[in-house]
Amino acid sequence: MRYLRSLAIEPLLPNGCATASSLAPMPDFWSSCGYRLLAATPAGRLLVTDGFLRDSLLRPELAPLAESSAAESALHERLLAEPRREVSEAAIAAIADPDARDNYRIWLRFRDRLLAAPDLESAYAALFHGEGVDVPPLFVHQLTQVVLRHILGESADPFEARVAEMLFRPQRVSVLPDGAVMAADLQTVDVYATTGGFGSLGELLAEQRTPTRTIDLDVLSEDNAVAYWGRDERFDFAVSLNRGGRALDALCRVLERWIAHFLAVEVSIRPQRKIDDARWVWHVGLDAEASALLNDLYNRVEVGDERMERLLCLFELAFADAGDMRPALAGRPVYLAMAVDREKRLKLKPQNLLLNLPLARPQ
Repeated sequence: MRYLRSLAIEPLLPNGCATASSLAPMPDFWSSCGYRLLAATPAGRLLVTDGFLRDSLLRPELAPLAESSAAESALHERLLAEPRREVSEAAIAAIADPDARDNYRIWLRFRDRLLAAPDLESAYAALFHGEGVDVPPLFVHQLTQVVLRHILGESADPFEARVAEMLFRPQRVSVLPDGAVMAADLQTVDVYATTGGFGSLGELLAEQRTPTRTIDLDVLSEDNAVAYWGRDERFDFAVSLNRGGRALDALCRVLERWIAHFLAVEVSIRPQRKIDDARWVWHVGLDAEASALLNDLYNRVEVGDERMERLLCLFELAFADAGDMRPALAGRPVYLAMAVDREKRLKLKPQNLLLNLPLARPQ
């Protein structure tokens, strides 16, 4: 039996200190996410614009093809001209392609959610209330990326930007023989595994069982950090999650700013090697695997070694003002965790921090 009051993970390796390389001038980054098309409120929140809506209409899922019906092309043109216009069910039904009809219904529901909210952050948070998210993960991840781009602002360092990717792009996690814990973008890893980095040519070679060149992803470090700004949308930097390193510290800072932006409360987050707390009263999993694991430990359900080994990191969150917490919990730490699934995939859910913290006031 693994007991709630004494949970530990193996110590992780340190990874050095900051150098001037990560302080080099930062160009714009994640430019394709649509952040620059949004406006801002006086309170620093984001406002949806016609330009942002038009940009989403140009995605491959909605952009007409050469073989698209006249009704589909006409609707697309009308929406590009007036992206807030009402669209009747009859106009959708006139589209010949059933997949295109479904895509427009989904997009219109998403658009209406954005426009009904006072700002984009409110629309994002509202997605997770009720009976479940009714828009595709693609839209959720885009909003997460846009808000993170806003939060990181114009002074982010490469480590902050890279670990922020983990909040909207699943990762593949590996433990190297020397104990280094590495996270790499899951989609990038899968593409390289299929094509060897050669695109469709690589797929052809794979079908013919012709060996392709092995491509190793660069690990973000102090020496190459400035190169991130030229590769920010390639998602091809791996990152070390070893405790004591820059990346894990940067993740804590990003999560602190995420909470402050949405909830207007100040917290501090720091990595922990173990939780040994006889008064452990609150925890939040940063992903589905960690949530289930912590819940089972809390309820004294037996947890096997294989599952415990999937626990990547533990954190302790403290509120700067105990008055921001529920009175019965004021002053107590909140423990966080993240874990991988059986396929070593890490799928963080930053919305968990917006829904599950023990706040004194409802959000």
